[in-house]
Amino acid sequence: MSEPPVTVMVVDDHPMWRDGVARDLNERGFDVRATASDAGSALRIAQAVTPDVVLMDLNLGDTSGVQATLQITQEIPGTRVLVLSASGEHADVLEAVKAGASGYLVKSASAEELVDAVRRTAAGDAVFTAGLAGLVLGEYRRMAITPDSEHQAPQLTERETEVLRLVAKGMTARQIANKLVISHRTVENHVQSTLRKLQLHNRVELARYAIEHGLDQDGDPDTEEP
Repeated sequence: MSEPPVTVMVVDDHPMWRDGVARDLNERGFDVRATASDAGSALRIAQAVTPDVVLMDLNLGDTSGVQATLQITQEIPGTRVLVLSASGEHADVLEAVKAGASGYLVKSASAEELVDAVRRTAAGDAVFTAGLAGLVLGEYRRMAITPDSEHQAPQLTERETEVLRLVAKGMTARQIANKLVISHRTVENHVQSTLRKLQLHNRVELARYAIEHGLDQDGDPDTEEP
């Protein structure tokens, strides 16, 4: 039995671009449930159709896609936002990520890159146009706050820490499984266990936690199975 298609909503104030992206995604097997042209209607419509992924432009005329991103990620927990913008400015990227976006793609990306990014975003990965991931990692490192010594951090197993480190480096669950020579299911079990211990909700938050604690800077873990 095949898995249901990824559901998508496209938010862009340019009708031709918006409709073209929606059509292309439908032709690639996605279920484009709705489109919107401004921040206000984006939240309202997203609440009604609850898509897996919202493709969000940042420049929505008089309104900002950053505010729409913040509202959608706060009010619709099961929906992830992937920014698709003409801007590759560092300030725009960081604003979007801080508002809760799961990833950032520039509009010069190919159709294949867009399709892959939407699928990976729906699966919980953090997806960025080449060159932008390093920017986000560096910013989260800069903003990292030294943990309060009075509040002891949750204890993770060695394997959970290894998996967390690779999540921070942007690897998918399948890539982590191949690197550590363990099953895909085992990786998912470690991810879910770590999420519970850290009281986080998804892999994007998990990656942020790892980055803030410097785990993405460590050397590659070994491949020995516990």
